[in-house]
Amino acid sequence: MKVRQLARQIVEFYEKISSWENSVVKGSGLTPSQMHTIEIVGHEGRLRMRELAEKKGVTTGTVTVTVDRLEKEGYLRREAHEKDRRSYEIVLTDKGEELFKRHHEYHVSLTEEMAAALTEEEMALFSGILSKVNGVF
Repeated sequence: MKVRQLARQIVEFYEKISSWENSVVKGSGLTPSQMHTIEIVGHEGRLRMRELAEKKGVTTGTVTVTVDRLEKEGYLRREAHEKDRRSYEIVLTDKGEELFKRHHEYHVSLTEEMAAALTEEEMALFSGILSKVNGVF
């Protein structure tokens, strides 16, 4: 397989996932970036701003704007770090947790749809490939 063909397939896969994600997020009143922030915090539990920025691949300034908005909307809150009083951790509120769980179920449903087209062996192979590729970034 040629790299150019693989590049085209990756772009097509990204566009389909992105389009699906945008359609799911559309009804929430949030941007995909804001929802992604909720997803990360939902999976991780508690994160410092710096850690959240690293996971999103943005600056702490950029993530601060997002967290400010999500805190104002009642999805996130800042809590003083247990060991470092100068630092805050970002956590989901009950409202944020509810949204995270609902949104995560959409991801599970999408994954079930994709998995239905694959054999068990192909799913294991796909999972291994995704893990390896995700480790590159």
